[in-house]
Amino acid sequence: MAQVLEFKLPDLGEGLTEAEIVRWLVEVGDVVAIDQPVVEVETAKAMVEVPCPYGGVVTARFGEEGTELPVGAPLLTVAVGALEGPVSSSSSGPDSESSGGSGNVLVGYGTGAPAARRRRIRPDRLDRAAAEAPVSRAPVADAPVVEAPAVNVLVAETSVSEGPVPVVSPLVRRLARQHDIDLRRLAGSGPEGLILRADVDRAIRTAEETAAATARAAQAPVQAPAAAVAAAPSGVAAVRDAERIPLRGVRGAVADKLSRSRTEIPDATCWVDADATELMAVRAAMNAATGPSAGPKVSVLALLARICTAALARFPELNSTVDTEAREIVRLSGVHLGFAAQTERGLVVPVVRDAHTRNAESIGAEIARLTELARTGKLSPAQLTGGTFTLNNYGVFGVDGSTPIINHPEAAMLGVGRIMPKPWVHQGELAVRQVVQLSLTFDHRVCDGGTAGGFLRYVADCVEQPAVLLRTL
Repeated sequence: MAQVLEFKLPDLGEGLTEAEIVRWLVEVGDVVAIDQPVVEVETAKAMVEVPCPYGGVVTARFGEEGTELPVGAPLLTVAVGALEGPVSSSSSGPDSESSGGSGNVLVGYGTGAPAARRRRIRPDRLDRAAAEAPVSRAPVADAPVVEAPAVNVLVAETSVSEGPVPVVSPLVRRLARQHDIDLRRLAGSGPEGLILRADVDRAIRTAEETAAATARAAQAPVQAPAAAVAAAPSGVAAVRDAERIPLRGVRGAVADKLSRSRTEIPDATCWVDADATELMAVRAAMNAATGPSAGPKVSVLALLARICTAALARFPELNSTVDTEAREIVRLSGVHLGFAAQTERGLVVPVVRDAHTRNAESIGAEIARLTELARTGKLSPAQLTGGTFTLNNYGVFGVDGSTPIINHPEAAMLGVGRIMPKPWVHQGELAVRQVVQLSLTFDHRVCDGGTAGGFLRYVADCVEQPAVLLRTL
């Protein structure tokens, strides 16, 4: 007899507490293999294919595409074990005889092997197997299919729960605190009444609309002409007609991180114009080289990244973070260099690990690899976290300068504008040179302006005279 096992949304790591279902990869009735990806979810950091640790027949799915689930919520159930009779398709599929799982909760954020061809059990036999088989569940996982209601309502005053508030996500708690929302008065739309971010968002909108209506009522004349009342636009209707874009997924994560950066970090920015003519000439010479010693093409970003690692070796104060609870500056030993990359899903910051041990060619190759993963949405959360310093090349957008917001919890970010011909005094004469503006935003807690200025001046000197780098290569 088959046994029905429940697979829950696993802990995706990196502090993630929830994920949104983007696309189901299996249907009810499909036969799945152990560790076969069954659903694609979007976390606050990346798109992830989640593999199921059980092999068998899918008997139920929990949550529609677009639903946001907390870690630990049911994803699907699988009937594990032999099913009597033939299947409805003659195609060969994965073996579902074993009742044991792989033991892997999440295999590399998705298996690299191609998914097996689908087999589907006839519905009558699937229903019989599900009815006869016992369901193996954790005590807290007995939940129905997750379907968010069309409208969430506030719980009446007399029905406020005195027990623990059913909230898993710290983001949901923080959002509720920021908007003075009493979580005990919310009816959660998640499993067993779990309160999701969508529930808090709806409560915030309801509170804002109520406050706006109350304010208008207080300011309106006691006896307004009927014609004037009929012609007056409805503020509530206007708000409802506006487009509302949920701040979740990558966009929500960026919003949270930038807000926290501006709230916690006393940042300051300094900038300088630099003559990049020699740097561009050196790059052209590198890429024009032929023969056995010629390697892959080197990008401007790779050269700037190598300059950053050399500068951080001289000014390690900027490769640090601040432990606010302990009131300590944590000086980091290695440089994990993040670089801003714009994708269809929004701005992401992949991280080049151990950049301080790499040369320009190695850094360039890793940047190219991570950029391609970012464009295809295949970066794992681990590849988007752990940075110690960020390089932001906003010059690709055709702008000269900016004041970057520090990528919390880092201590600094170097911004690079576009490199373009400008009049410049070179060797005492006016000439047209390739000029770039460099800006450094830094946490004033980790260093003073002298250190930040020294770092930026060294970077500018390397841009203007690339031979300066030879001392540290």
